Amino acid sequence: MERTVAARMVFKTVADTKAALAVAVARNSGYTSFSESLTVTAGGRPVPVRELTDHHGGRIHYMEFAEPSEVVVDYSATVAGRAVPEDATLAELIRYVRPSRYAESDRLLPTAYAEFGGLHGEELLHAVRSWVYGELRYISGSSRGTDGAVETLLHRRGVCRDFAHLAIALLRSKDIPARLAAVYAPGLSPMDFHAVAEAHVNGAWHVIDPTGLAPRESMLRITAGRDSSDTAFLSTVGGSLTLNELRVTAVVNGVLPVEDPAGLVVLS
Repeated sequence: MERTVAARMVFKTVADTKAALAVAVARNSGYTSFSESLTVTAGGRPVPVRELTDHHGGRIHYMEFAEPSEVVVDYSATVAGRAVPEDATLAELIRYVRPSRYAESDRLLPTAYAEFGGLHGEELLHAVRSWVYGELRYISGSSRGTDGAVETLLHRRGVCRDFAHLAIALLRSKDIPARLAAVYAPGLSPMDFHAVAEAHVNGAWHVIDPTGLAPRESMLRITAGRDSSDTAFLSTVGGSLTLNELRVTAVVNGVLPVEDPAGLVVLS
């Protein structure tokens, strides 16, 4: 399968701003071909960019702006083949079963046991995906960046990251290691960066998308972590910025796969 993805963003910074991007497709040895381009300009001039290695093949691109700047970022990639599934270390399995900032599994323990008390493994994974899909409404702009899984459950609505956070918290409450993955998702409408959950069952990481908005088989990983605090596509580590434009595209060069919600899928 060959996929072509792109992201363009325009943002304004104040003086002495340091910014980090997470928009590049994660590196993986399984891809049969991989080509990409990243350009960053400020006032039409190239900006020095430093690439840093992140978790699970992800990469962070770091840049600094001494003066107030209007910045344009253009990223594109064409990727063929399928990723090699990664092995999970014991440290990762421990990390991803703990509560985190946006996936408060300790607070949702009673809910998880009330709804899924007798379920385990693959059966639990499918039950959580179906329950979150049925309980929440997808409404663009309906949540705040500070909302976690508990707030999402109370309001019964959200966007992709909210669906993923709730699924992750419920799975962790039942001792299933779970994490959030930021992905490019061909077939997604409206098109944007997308967030899904990954759960470790049957010895491997399997992706679930409680929104049901795109086929999992064609998704491309950008990065992954405990929750969206680890996977933001743009963040500052000093100073501030205002995002003025964001455009994301993701297509399959061929026929888009048909989604089977009951199937087990490894993110490729």
